[in-house]
Amino acid sequence: MLKWRKSLSSSDSNIRLKNLAAIASVSVSMLLSLIKAAAVFYTGSLSVLSSMIDSLSDVLSSLITYIAVRISDKPLSEHHRYGYGKAEAVSALVQAAFIAGSAGFILYDGINRFVHPVQVRQTAVGMVIMLISLLTTAILIVFQRHVVKCTNSKAIEADSAHYVVDILSNASVILSLVVVRYFAWQWFDILTAVLIAIYLAFNAMQLAYNALSEITDAEVDDKIKRHIIGIVQGVDGVKGYHDLRTRISGARMFIEIHLELDGNLTLFAAHTITDRAEQKIMADYPHAQVIIHQDPAGICEDRLDHQIKKL
Repeated sequence: MLKWRKSLSSSDSNIRLKNLAAIASVSVSMLLSLIKAAAVFYTGSLSVLSSMIDSLSDVLSSLITYIAVRISDKPLSEHHRYGYGKAEAVSALVQAAFIAGSAGFILYDGINRFVHPVQVRQTAVGMVIMLISLLTTAILIVFQRHVVKCTNSKAIEADSAHYVVDILSNASVILSLVVVRYFAWQWFDILTAVLIAIYLAFNAMQLAYNALSEITDAEVDDKIKRHIIGIVQGVDGVKGYHDLRTRISGARMFIEIHLELDGNLTLFAAHTITDRAEQKIMADYPHAQVIIHQDPAGICEDRLDHQIKKL
């Protein structure tokens, strides 16, 4: 199930934040690729090479993120009345493919180096460069998490997941260089690279699963649905509900629900009760789109809830 965060900023502010985060991601990934390439040149380390390859994939992924953010923030149109929010989920799916590809390349090179060993050298230089990479990445992650908290952006969240992996891989690379420098265990460099590759593959699976959940209109988290139900049940005049369904598209949540009201109410009175329910939902989920249908309480009809239970 998909989780949802309440957006704390205005729409214009959210757009600026997401664009800034995407530009920062591209810039940092390019910088990290360059300095890690220098580390590979000086050390010949496979673990450093694996980290550099991951950063190169981040450059492509971050560019895709930037494009996705620009598309997802486009206003509603005649042919896209639900908006373009799912562009971010597609972006996350593509990023997962890049991460998986990086993992495969690293695993292949690791197996090759078991057969044809390469001496790791200049470990002190490599450690300094990797420490700089680690600190730069940490600063970017802090900023990205702030942006995700404010905007609920799937693309920025997926991009941030890359850099969390980078923190772990950078730390493991530094450990590898320390071990090789002080214990001369050359095999430890290869082992570190293989472990990074396995972790990258696992991370790619998680990103792909979350992206596909949004693309295929998975329901939001049960806790959120229970909260929505509690809101409508607390509105005076509501006698029941049915056929609640939800989905997420980018930074927007779509909520549809049928409210059961007194069948003798006038249309105006029924509308007033429905309007109160919608306003209370919007108060807690300001960037949600709420669609409410009114039904007379006690009426017998074929409902979505019944159809799902039959499956």
